[in-house]
Amino acid sequence: MNRYQLRTMEIALLLALAVTVLWGAVSERRQEDLAGKLIRLHVIANSDGEADQALKLLVRDRVLAVAGGILRSSADMDQARARLRRALPEIQAAAAEEIARQGYDYPVTASLERADFPRKDYGGFALPAGEYTALRLEIGRGEGRNWWCVVFPPLCTAAATDLTETAVAAGWDREDVSLVTEESGGYVLKFRSLELWETVRQWLGK
Repeated sequence: MNRYQLRTMEIALLLALAVTVLWGAVSERRQEDLAGKLIRLHVIANSDGEADQALKLLVRDRVLAVAGGILRSSADMDQARARLRRALPEIQAAAAEEIARQGYDYPVTASLERADFPRKDYGGFALPAGEYTALRLEIGRGEGRNWWCVVFPPLCTAAATDLTETAVAAGWDREDVSLVTEESGGYVLKFRSLELWETVRQWLGK
């Protein structure tokens, strides 16, 4: 390979890197904007045992019901976050009551915090990997498999036909809805660009 060919290849690689950085930065910004408009629900089981995993789902159902009542009239993310934070003792008490009702004496903690989540496809919609605000319930030792979804807007309890209406009512715009519900796997490509961007950032040492 001569010097001209090497130079051409170097330029092509630099252009490809520049495009990757630009697209990754834009995609990352979109994920951050989206994360600022939703609250995940993160329930962690005591263990991976069958009984503990079944208990996790019962606690999930109880918490979704309680949180749904708390958030029903929330107009936006700020209001939803404030209401959940004030209601943490109530939510924790409801989870503890469900655990006791099922015959267990596991402790449980409820918190509202920032946490990293992997890319997740929920069937009717998907969310990119990234950092999100999460209502987190840890049962017992908290060593079992997780269950996570979205408590605000209540996308995981909304019918597939109501997803758009539910999201828009919580302050999402059509671009947000399109990002997470795009058909034909379009969102998968966008989410993978975020993952590629994170790999590039680590490679660059940032």
